Amino acid sequence: MNQKGILIVVSGFAGTGKGTIMKELLRRYSGQYALSISMTTRSPRPGEQDGVEYFFTDRETFEHEIAVGGLIEHACYCDHYYGTPRAYVDSQLLMGKDVILEIEVQGALQIKEKFPDTVLLFVVPPSVQILYDRLKGRGTESGEVIAARMKRAGEECAYIPHYDYILVNDDLDVCVEQMHHIIQSQKLAAARNATFIESIYSDLQSLSF
Repeated sequence: MNQKGILIVVSGFAGTGKGTIMKELLRRYSGQYALSISMTTRSPRPGEQDGVEYFFTDRETFEHEIAVGGLIEHACYCDHYYGTPRAYVDSQLLMGKDVILEIEVQGALQIKEKFPDTVLLFVVPPSVQILYDRLKGRGTESGEVIAARMKRAGEECAYIPHYDYILVNDDLDVCVEQMHHIIQSQKLAAARNATFIESIYSDLQSLSF
């Protein structure tokens, strides 16, 4: 069977709990997944550490990485750059790990264009009111920032049909298990196992009765 890992992109509105889902997925299935750490020019939120949640950098450094091809995708969101370093992703896939990228819709579509077999997942809230309540409940952002994120969610919603699956984050446990099963089922797709299928075909053709 095919041993190379699968590339998965997870997107969703700010406040849907994407980060919490990722942490729980890796806690339960630590040997199967690798979470790609994005690079960003935004400032760390309280409790965030460089090299853990993100690689925090300045605009000049980020634009240098774009110029030298060090990112497999990048996007500008709320006046800050976000991007995915190429080297880490490639190394983890070759090791057989399924690599998850938590990125915005612009970057997700860039990756899907470059790597068509990427699995795109979009996390949504149970309702718009719950989304607003979650953003407000963070207590880390002003009313203006929350309004901007809600407006951005409306814009992002138009891109959801380009994704392969949606996940409603109402119950964390259910959502994590659904994500795990979706990803693992992709490994059984015939298109991902062409070499194995060819070996079975070759062996059958060589038989004589």
